[in-house]
Amino acid sequence: MQSIYNANDNAAMIARINSLTSESKALWGKMTVDQMIKHTTEAISVAFGERDLKINFLMRFLGRMMKNKIFNSEFSRNSPTAPEFVFKEKYDFEESKDVLIEKFSRFAKGHESIKLMQHPFWGPLSYEDWNKLMWKHLDHHLRQFGV
Repeated sequence: MQSIYNANDNAAMIARINSLTSESKALWGKMTVDQMIKHTTEAISVAFGERDLKINFLMRFLGRMMKNKIFNSEFSRNSPTAPEFVFKEKYDFEESKDVLIEKFSRFAKGHESIKLMQHPFWGPLSYEDWNKLMWKHLDHHLRQFGV
């Protein structure tokens, strides 16, 4: 599997982000391209300790139960999205894309970019778990938009 921490892999993912346009259309799902960019950026912000999530006990339990299955398989189309990561407004495409690129590129600096090792939903995460989660999540959404 490719790695968010590897400079070449990270640059390849950023090249895919750069191939998005404000006119990119989803092949599945309800998000617009700017909403998808906001969604993926906010998920990355959790890893950096920049976004606090309040998850109730039942959802924390569910996340821990599902973790191995989700982390070791492809993300399926039209999977449910946590309410905290649903963005319905319109966002400036270029500005949002720049923020996503800036945040994703921070992973190439290595493990020290990760600040949260106890995810509110998934539970304890290793650096390799973060790698899987962040890579698969962004890859899933870029494929959603055909890149």
